[in-house]
Amino acid sequence: MKFSILTKAITGGVALSALMAGAAFADAALVYDGGGKFDKSFNEAAYNGAEMFKAEGGAYQDLEISGDAMREQAIRQFASRGNNPIVMPGFSWETALKVVAPEFPDTKFTIIDTVVDLPNVQSVVFKEQEGSYLVGILAAMKSETGKIGVVPAFNFDLLEAFACGYAQGAKSVNPDIAVLETYVGTGFEAFNDPVKATEVAKSQLDQGADVIFQVAGGAGAGVLQAAADAGKFGIGVDSNQNHLHPGSVLTSMIKRVDVATYNAMKGVEDGTWAPGTIVLGLAEDGVGAAFDDNNASLITDDMKAAVEKATADIVSGAVSVHDFRSDKACPSL
Repeated sequence: MKFSILTKAITGGVALSALMAGAAFADAALVYDGGGKFDKSFNEAAYNGAEMFKAEGGAYQDLEISGDAMREQAIRQFASRGNNPIVMPGFSWETALKVVAPEFPDTKFTIIDTVVDLPNVQSVVFKEQEGSYLVGILAAMKSETGKIGVVPAFNFDLLEAFACGYAQGAKSVNPDIAVLETYVGTGFEAFNDPVKATEVAKSQLDQGADVIFQVAGGAGAGVLQAAADAGKFGIGVDSNQNHLHPGSVLTSMIKRVDVATYNAMKGVEDGTWAPGTIVLGLAEDGVGAAFDDNNASLITDDMKAAVEKATADIVSGAVSVHDFRSDKACPSL
């Protein structure tokens, strides 16, 4: 009979070893990135996907790490106990995975947000620029000042893909709109700094931005809070964050990390899991703009129609959205 053991946050190697020693594993495993399981963003989307798998009778273990030093240890010990697959949401798992995956050739690993070319690794990446283009359209149509902002966690190609697509979408509506870009920090730790994110958002608001897109994971809660406090608009990321400040979060750029996690776990269970790279964009319903009761009063029919048209144009190829990862020169920023 299948059952699921959901772990609590593990803060050190001793606790991790104790966890491993106390369980017999044939389950999937999910190891969260920085920011924690309930970051209301990227990690929580992965958790929701695992819970979808569990609701159908699947079983999984999960783990929150306290720092980068735990990465190799965490996935190595899960693999040594037979967990399969091991799902790692976040590009910061790349280095540890390249070390550990060859040690366990019979274990299946799924990494989300970067590509690791190994025979037992499945890489799931997204066309974040396409979904960001849509929320950029909404930002430009909502803005009254002609200034909008984007707050990435730090200067990293993946995060710049969000920012560049956002700016391109906004300028498709208003070529003269100003797009302010400010980083929370300089490295991965920025995802865990909502206080600094709040300060950054306030600086953009002080410059006249009236819509700000957070691309900072858990730290982005500070961006959304600052916008709400100022009576302006924030845009969520990865998960649907419209409910965090109803009437203030204009929309969210949804990235279906939940589906990627679910598919990895379900794929091993039913034998359809395969290594290689999976790319999810608008055509695959992998990204998009969130519409629900929480932002219904903020979105006009014209705004929704503009998003629908842009979606159709991107899927058909009539509109090409710049991918910063392929060409570092963003024409819109």
